[in-house]
Amino acid sequence: MQPARAILSRPTSPAEGPRAVPSVLQIVGNTPLVEMRKLREGVPPGVRLFGKLEGFNPGGSVKDRPALKMIEDGLARGLLVPGKTILDSTSGNTGIALAMVGAALGYPVELVMPSNVSKERKQVVAAFGAKAIYSDPLEGSDGAIRLCRKILAENPDRYFKPDQYNNPANSLAHYETTGPEIWRQTDGRVTHFVAGIGTGGTVMGTGRYLKEQNPAVQVVAAEPEDAFHGLEGLKHMASSIVPGIYHEQELDLKIGVSTEEAYNMVYRLGREEGLLLGQSCGAAYLAALQVARTLRQGTVVVLFPDFGDRYLSTNLWVGWQKVGEARR
Repeated sequence: MQPARAILSRPTSPAEGPRAVPSVLQIVGNTPLVEMRKLREGVPPGVRLFGKLEGFNPGGSVKDRPALKMIEDGLARGLLVPGKTILDSTSGNTGIALAMVGAALGYPVELVMPSNVSKERKQVVAAFGAKAIYSDPLEGSDGAIRLCRKILAENPDRYFKPDQYNNPANSLAHYETTGPEIWRQTDGRVTHFVAGIGTGGTVMGTGRYLKEQNPAVQVVAAEPEDAFHGLEGLKHMASSIVPGIYHEQELDLKIGVSTEEAYNMVYRLGREEGLLLGQSCGAAYLAALQVARTLRQGTVVVLFPDFGDRYLSTNLWVGWQKVGEARR
């Protein structure tokens, strides 16, 4: 472990930092990679673990990347024109990203989401001026998909639907940005990439780029271990509507993670690494640790989709409170 002085030294001076930009949309991407130095039990010293902090995107999550790309694609193809409303289904983060992009470009946004998404997500969507339409909470993201299809079918001329689950621009965003960033940030040394499965866009697009640079790179997906889980934003593929952009044959490994273990990992990441993250981040890091423990040498990069501040009212942190009470 490096001394605190080395860890605390800043990588750049203020004169070398980001420059002013004309739009919030121009600061999507280029998120930092941070080395995980403490929470690595059982990982050999020759293996390095890095987390890519997508919460630094302006909309607060990795979904800013595909949201922006899908809207750019819709504009370029003439599918999104003045007078139309952006409509899509979401479990939260893509909706927030679409609301942000819509606000920046001056397009109204309507979002179909399960009514049990976190209070914070609902508030952020409203803050961007988007309209939320709530689906049955018991049907999860699949229920939102079905309701969104119904709304579109009833008034197809009113809406532009990016269709995050089936739009190739989703995974293309990660092929063009997330993958190249990881390759550059690790100086081409990445050996394993780990990400959770929601739409599948992140793991597909990033994995394709990295494998083009080095076919030996292993692409690993984390998913809930069963259909009834509390990992908001992730899909258990065997029991879900499988996204059209998800191709499981492109994965080298898929790892199931329990909700309880993912929650406990989130608590540990906060206390031991100083990273306040969401529950899907805990799931992805568990999978990354499982992979890292099997190696002798390597560089494992795990994607952390967002920060934990938009989950503080959820069962994730109710559980944390119970853990704290038990310790007292």
